Amino acid sequence: MDADGPAESPFHDDEPHNGGLAVRLNWLRAGVLGANDGIVSVAAVVVGVAGATGHLPTILTAGLAALVGGAVSMALGEYVSVSSQSDSQRSLIEKERWELAHMPEEELAELTALYEAKGLSTETAALVAAELTAHDDLAAHLSAELNIDPDDIVSPWHAALASAVSFVIGAILPMLAILLPPPQWRVPVTFLVVLVALALTGATGARIGGAPVPRATVRVVVGGAVALLATFLVGSWLGASGVV
Repeated sequence: MDADGPAESPFHDDEPHNGGLAVRLNWLRAGVLGANDGIVSVAAVVVGVAGATGHLPTILTAGLAALVGGAVSMALGEYVSVSSQSDSQRSLIEKERWELAHMPEEELAELTALYEAKGLSTETAALVAAELTAHDDLAAHLSAELNIDPDDIVSPWHAALASAVSFVIGAILPMLAILLPPPQWRVPVTFLVVLVALALTGATGARIGGAPVPRATVRVVVGGAVALLATFLVGSWLGASGVV
């Protein structure tokens, strides 16, 4: 602490230096993607059905089926994907733990060589490797060799739940937009609500990933508009042709 107050932190506020970053980012990623998929997929279904028929119970049934099926599908897909990733990470951690227990000298030499490869001198690399090993040998090797932080292993159940819940939240928007307005306004209102919601999810996803916001937002909005227009045209054609 200096004379003027507490010493300034050496870390920048906009850079992540604390643990658990991957866990939080995965929750956010799964949430944003789930909401985006819920908005687009359910909106496409209800708009397509609305193009074919104005029968409200039919639109409601199709929308609910898309909502439930999509939420389950998103949760299962996220669970399988994250389970494979976390199983692989845990296997590597156990392998590294066994090697440290049975061949510590070889592992220390390997860690020293890794830091030498990063540009440190032999003496400095050996000192860094020894000090990190004394502090937490497993964490040191996981970070240098495998780029794994044990605190950042993502739970597949958490990811699946975040994906399913966010899908349902996203799907509710087009459901309300298609069900609440008068018949002549159902499709226009749904288009407007969905495109605004997609702009928000696109901007949010871009900020999370550090990507340019305008480009990501336009890409998501244009993609959603194309999906809605395509399903509406197909539904209108089926309705006009008497197929449904």
